[in-house]
Order: sequence, then C-alpha cells, then structure tokens
Amino acid sequence: MQQAAGPGEDEEMGVKEEDAEEEEEDDGDDGYFMDPCPAAVASPSPGSANPAAGRRRAREEKERTKLRERQRRAITGRILAGLRQHGNYSLRARADINEVIAALAREAGWVVLPDGTTFPSSPSSAAAAQTAPRTVMVAAAPLALPTSPALPLRGISPVAARPISHRPAPASSLILLSPPRATSAASRPPADDAPDGSSSHLLAVPVPMDPSAAAAAAEDAAVVAKQVPEVAPRPPERDFAGTPYVPVYVMLPLGVVNVSGEVVDADELVGQLRVLKAAGVDGVMVDCWWGNVESHRPQEYNWTGYKRLFQMIRELKLKLQVVMSFHECGGNVGDDVSIPLPHWVTEIGRSNPDIYFTDRVGRRNTECLSWGIDKERVLQGRTAVEVYFDFMRSFRVEFDEYFEDGIISEIEIGLGACGELRYPSYPAKHGWKYPGIGEFQCYDRYLQKNLRRAAEARGHTIWARGPDNAGHYNSEPNLTGFFCDGGDYDSYYGRFFLNWYSQMLVDHADRVLMLARLAFEGSNIAVKVSGVHWWYKTASHAAELTAGFYNPCNRDGYAPIAAVLKKYDAALNFTCVELRTMDQHEVYPEAFADPEGLVWQVLNAAWDAGIQVASENALPCYDRDGFNKILENAKPLNDPDGRHLFGFTYLRLSKVLFERPNFFEFERFVKRMHGEAVLDLQVYDC
Repeated sequence: MQQAAGPGEDEEMGVKEEDAEEEEEDDGDDGYFMDPCPAAVASPSPGSANPAAGRRRAREEKERTKLRERQRRAITGRILAGLRQHGNYSLRARADINEVIAALAREAGWVVLPDGTTFPSSPSSAAAAQTAPRTVMVAAAPLALPTSPALPLRGISPVAARPISHRPAPASSLILLSPPRATSAASRPPADDAPDGSSSHLLAVPVPMDPSAAAAAAEDAAVVAKQVPEVAPRPPERDFAGTPYVPVYVMLPLGVVNVSGEVVDADELVGQLRVLKAAGVDGVMVDCWWGNVESHRPQEYNWTGYKRLFQMIRELKLKLQVVMSFHECGGNVGDDVSIPLPHWVTEIGRSNPDIYFTDRVGRRNTECLSWGIDKERVLQGRTAVEVYFDFMRSFRVEFDEYFEDGIISEIEIGLGACGELRYPSYPAKHGWKYPGIGEFQCYDRYLQKNLRRAAEARGHTIWARGPDNAGHYNSEPNLTGFFCDGGDYDSYYGRFFLNWYSQMLVDHADRVLMLARLAFEGSNIAVKVSGVHWWYKTASHAAELTAGFYNPCNRDGYAPIAAVLKKYDAALNFTCVELRTMDQHEVYPEAFADPEGLVWQVLNAAWDAGIQVASENALPCYDRDGFNKILENAKPLNDPDGRHLFGFTYLRLSKVLFERPNFFEFERFVKRMHGEAVLDLQVYDC
C-alpha cells in the first residue's frame, strides 16, 4: 500500500518514539503478541549452570518483541495514512486502531455502539446475528489500498485540509483485531446485505469465532485497553429548535450547462432536485459563465441552456441564487470542468497579455481580467466594467419573469478569482501549494502605471515598485524579509504599498457594484469574500496581504470591504465556516491557521457595518462535526443582538452527497438550520 507523504507519521497512531523507550523499561505490560520474557528465562536461579546465557536470551527475546512492536506500528500507521489519502475516512490525526476498525465496520453497514457492541443494521441481519456465533471484525495486515480513484470521496481536499470529524471512542469501546485467518465463501454475508454504491474489498468482513479464539480475543482486548489513552467525552450538541429560520441552498455542478447551451444529465438532475426539495432545501445556486454565454462575439449572448435549467427549477418550486461568473473555471480546487474566458477575450489577450493579472516574474494568470483595465478601453472599444455591465443587463432583461415572480432570490456578483473578491494570489497552475503565502499580482503594465501615479502623488517615486523580498508562492512568512516579524510590511514603504494594493481591490468592488445595482435595481445582490485563514496567527497575515486583504494583527482589513458593500446594499457571502482551528492545527500545524478567528472577525465587521451576511463551506462537508460548526456560526450562542446568518449555500451537489449516511446528516442539518427539532441520535438502514 502506498504510504501517505508528510511528516509526523510516527505520531499518527498516537505513538511516539518515547513510548518505545518506556516499553523497554516495562515490557511486562505489553501482551499484544507474547510475553517477551518468560519467568524461566528472565529470572534464572542463583544455582543456574549459565546465568549469563539466560540473561542473553532474555535480552534477545526483548529485542525481538520490540521489533514486532515497531512492525505493528508501521502497519497500522500505513493503514491509517492510506485510508486518509485514498479513502478520505473521517479519522482524527491521532486515531488508534480501534477507530480505524470502527470506521470500516460502519462503512460495511454495521452499527458500532459506544460500548463497542457491533451488529448489522438491517432487522433481518440482526435477527440472524442473535443466533450466530459471536463475531469480530477482522482486518488483514498489512491492508492494501487501491490506487484507482474509484472510492467515493467523503473527506478533505489534499490542498486545503478540511477538518476531519472525529468521534473518539472511550477506552472501553473496543472492536477486537484478531490475526488474519482463512475465511470460506459461506462465512461472508450475501451481496444483498452490502451497502449500495460503497462496497469494496476495503470493508471488514464478520467471521464466526470459536470459543477458544473468543477467549484469546478477550485477553487481547484487555491488553489493548491498557494502551488506549483516555479521551475527553464528546460535548453535547446544542439544541437549535425554535431558533431563527436560515435558508439553505445547494450549489449545482459547475458544468450543469455546457457551452452548447444544453443542460447536462437533465433527467438525473431533476431526480436529485426532487430529493433536495423533499429534504427541505430552499433553493439552488447556479453559475452563469461569461465564457459560455458571450463566447464567440461581443454582446452576442446565448442564454438557451439557462432558460431550460431555470424552468426546471421553477417547476420544482425551488428558489434561485445566480452567480455572475466573470472568471474561468478549471485549475482550482474542486473544478471538474474547463470553461475558459470568452474566445474573443482570449484573442485580445494573445496580443495584449497585460489584460491579465501578472506576478513578479511575468507569469500571466488567465483566470480573470486585471483590475487595471476596469477603465481602459482595450476590449474592442469597451472597458472591463462596461463589459460586465452589459452582461448583467442582458441577464436581467432575459429573465425578467423570474425576478418578478421571486424565483431569483439573489444575484452574486463575481469580482475576481474563483468569483471571489480577491487577487489570484495562490494559483495552483503556477505551483502554489497549501499553506504557501502566495505572491502579489500587480505587475501588468496597467496596474504598474497606477502604482507609479500613487507613488508620485505621495512624493516618493522610488516606491513605484512591488516588494523584492516577499518570497515566492510557497514561502513561509518568517523566511522572507517583507512578511517576517518586524519586516518591511510594517515599514513606511510597506504600509504605502499595501494600502495601494488593497485599495485597488476595494475600488474594483466599488465600480462593479455601482453598475450591478443599476442592472439589478430592487433585487438582492451579494459579494463572495474568500476565507484566507492560513498564517492568521502570525503578525503579518501574509496570505491575506497577497490576496488583497490588508489585515495584519494591528489593522482591520475587512471593515473597508464591509463599507463598500453597505454603500450598495450588498450582502457579504463568506467561506470556511465549517472549519475548526484545532483540527487545522492537527493536520497542518505549520500553517498557523485560525479559521474560527477569521470568521469571527469578518462576520462582526459586516454586522457592525449593518449588512447581511451569508456563508458557504469552503470544501466538501459530510460529517456531523462540520455541520455543527456551520450551525454555531450561523446562529451564534447568546448573541446580545440576536444576529444570525442571512442564508447558507452548501458546496456542492454530487453523488457522494446522496449516499445514505451523508444525506442523513445533511437532511438533519437542514432541519436544524430551519429551527426544527430533530432526534439527537437515529439509526438508519444501509
């Protein structure tokens, strides 16, 4: 099995090298395999013919026992790493072998109670289990994982490290791990008992145990129980019954409408939307791609596919959030289709690449247009903001009946990379990897001209340049001269440059939102702001600075953004509300991330400015811990002003969401967002 890369694997199973040293001092407590030092060998009698030979045999046996222990740790470490990397199981960073086996048992459709009792979930299987011999879950060691992507992804993205739901079992909750033994075909459960869509050879198989094996397993359990550390009980869930109603929307797939103006897999989509409607979902979010609609020639718009899609949604009595997506799709985390900018725009870019954002070494980012051309007539006689306005006005006229009927509840205005208000400072296409600080994107000739004017107005023409000591995409802040503690970011020049850089972001939002308010007069509009939470615990907040958020530890960088949104009565849609700081620290401790602190700051900046706040999850979320965190942010406990989120949009509709355990949690989450009462614990059939 392939071993997951990354430091700290020895600690993944909660075992450190110091533990091995302690075991050397007290090997008598480790009965996992065998007694390393039998009494007849370890304690030779004074009259023994060769006491030195006895001591030598004892040492050799101890070394062999230590070697077996290291091999066991290596095997279990690789199992856990493989399950995380290839199967995305919801296992905490320091999970033990019992949690691994419990996760496999649940995947196989079995119920694992807190006391360790394991039984089939279906009534027929449960009845059969009462008359069958006692069973345990058997896992082969080492466990080989497939390298193909056939397994459904249920967990984190390898780039941004979503928090993993961990439900640690108490020390008494054990699922026994017995040595591998041959199993006959008759001992395997029938195929009808396998969970739909998720069966694989990774699942543990129940096998009958003979009485002697059961006794041996009980002895193993007693020994393993000594090795399992005590963990804190899981805190009780908060009751959200009777709390304010927060609408829940679901994002549709990125390529739901293709470039030919067709709805992709329309029949399957209708079936999925009916299930969402039955679960209480209020509506869906749809990206209207500039590259699809105005693809071939300026001001020739093809809305055919969106008309068909919107009609389907209206017939199902769902609401619509529509995103004006002025960026390309493809190359970012979660992008599964490729939708470039309009063909006529890319043709202009070939002769004038300065219409794109550019980094210090001259690499162009074709994801979206540079804000330097907002007022430059370089797009066949139009400025960038005029192009955006014409697109929005055409949409408003084409779908007037949906606005009048209230089907379209909100328009989200794309203002930068990924449709978010930010610079494309951390593009994967240029080699960025989490948690790199990213790079400033201000080296196209239009932004450089603006920087020169700002420096001349300040009276320091030498400042008409970007910083030359800000590192590269994957640098750490303290390894650069600009972002390190006491670095140039807080110098006179650094403050001038960061003020200018962040003001360009705010000015771009101001210009586009002014025209958006004209195009969508009387309708709700919103702006999405990215949750750049890594390096938040450092003084400079380097990743936020390169993204355009001037938010070091001594300055509130989100208040100016909230002010411009207030100016045009636009809501703020913020991401990463499902992330927990401690979970991020466990997965990427070197990132100094603090998503909870960032969410708290941004939400309060918006509420203090008097604007509405909505949110969405940054990465796929299927576990209860993630949903509970969203609920906590949506409805803050004991808020003196009773503030809560205006709405929540779930990322994203997929087949994985409709897997029964995942959809059970999602449906439960929707009810709680609506303020309905739910049962704290329900058993569902797989």
